[in-house]
Amino acid sequence: MVIIGVTPEGNKELLAIHDGQRESKLSWAEALQDLKKRGMNISPLLAIGDGALGFWAALDEEFPETTHQRCWVHKTVNILDKLPKCIHANAKTLIHEMYLSPSKKEALKVYESFMKLYSEKYEKACECLEKDKEVLFTFYDFPAIHWQHIRTTNVIESTFSTVRHRSRQTKG
Repeated sequence: MVIIGVTPEGNKELLAIHDGQRESKLSWAEALQDLKKRGMNISPLLAIGDGALGFWAALDEEFPETTHQRCWVHKTVNILDKLPKCIHANAKTLIHEMYLSPSKKEALKVYESFMKLYSEKYEKACECLEKDKEVLFTFYDFPAIHWQHIRTTNVIESTFSTVRHRSRQTKG
């Protein structure tokens, strides 16, 4: 489990790498408590994560004031998984328009278009999107200069892509 912080200037800092059990609530709580022990005594303004419930549950206990942002990359994959491949390109375009919109108001218009277009025939995909609506558009409440970095967990994913690549190649 990895925690990366971002300063108000946009600089990324590695805060913790924690060896936990299956991203459980207990493992995440231990990682967050360790941050507190090391001096992080104010709640982060925003936390970005995938759908791992253990992270969000631990965060709510350890830093209840922290605002949540669901990772758009993970959510996109989850939505597309519930749609037939033949419409992936069009659906993905709409999803990208949502989180690349110039304002939250515009993003929510695209969201409504997506729901209107797909809700009758692809209910599960729309339920997947709707489930996290409140935490998908949070990044719009922060300065636009940071949006690119705070709408996904890509900063963590890309850091470890080399490790995953080597692990797959060496089978260990």
